[in-house]
Amino acid sequence: MTAPTKPTGPTRNTSGEDLHTPVIAWFDEHARDLPWRHPDAGAWAVMVSEFMLQQTPVNRVLPVYEQWLARWPRPADLAKDAPGEAVRAWGRLGYPRRALRLHGAAVAITERHGGDVPTDHAQLLALPGIGEYTAAAVASFAYGQRHPVLDTNVRRVFARAVSGVQYPPNATTAAERRLARALLPEGESTAARWAAASMELGALVCTAKNESCHRCPIAAQCAWRLAGKPEHDGPPRKGQTYAGTDRQVRGKLLAVLREAHVPVPQSALDRVWEEPVQRGRALDGLVADGLVEPLPGGLYRLPLT
Repeated sequence: MTAPTKPTGPTRNTSGEDLHTPVIAWFDEHARDLPWRHPDAGAWAVMVSEFMLQQTPVNRVLPVYEQWLARWPRPADLAKDAPGEAVRAWGRLGYPRRALRLHGAAVAITERHGGDVPTDHAQLLALPGIGEYTAAAVASFAYGQRHPVLDTNVRRVFARAVSGVQYPPNATTAAERRLARALLPEGESTAARWAAASMELGALVCTAKNESCHRCPIAAQCAWRLAGKPEHDGPPRKGQTYAGTDRQVRGKLLAVLREAHVPVPQSALDRVWEEPVQRGRALDGLVADGLVEPLPGGLYRLPLT
């Protein structure tokens, strides 16, 4: 079995310049009108959107995002509230630890940066809960800086268009980072536009399934299409399951606590899932993650500190 081509840099027939102009032109015409893209959105709005959009589709994020910004229009507004309120407002977006991380980032922004999301990439990266991707995305989308922004959609576009493989590796590699840097336009504003455009292309056209090559602005030079769209020949892609998992149980337990504004007895939590071992494991996990606070007398609540 032949190993898939590894994304080490632009192929002989594809350069960054060949991709930038058509992809950005496509984006100018087809980009979705999303509130965090509006000129007056501000860096905090961009940061909130980036936290929420991780592993969650836009249509689920939009209502929660709008409610969040209406309640907490600045980091200091969120920092003043208990972290449990962030978990409550997160609703059913999933992966609720993101809410705690966003609250932690808001506290740090308030304490270290006077309530303003820092413009410096290193300072963004130093905030709690901010990783490589989020720091680059905020610096690029909020402040128009030149950084490689590698989310799942961008990685898939680069894997296909440049490296000639159907899917990128399961986890971001050093080779992908080198490729992303090699493809970055020199100008800051163009680089920021390229980051947004390549991400949108992956979200709307070069999707994981049922890609729409007939609508793709770079189909004529896509290495994967020109090779006849060879099937994925690497490690199995990670699938996501939910029904019957600890994630589902955790979600049910949190739903009870989100609805309650007073501590909840163990008996109320016991009713959400019949199997006691899995239920107990899920609850212990929520406590360990800081999403649930146990109290004397077998009571539980969302965290206050």
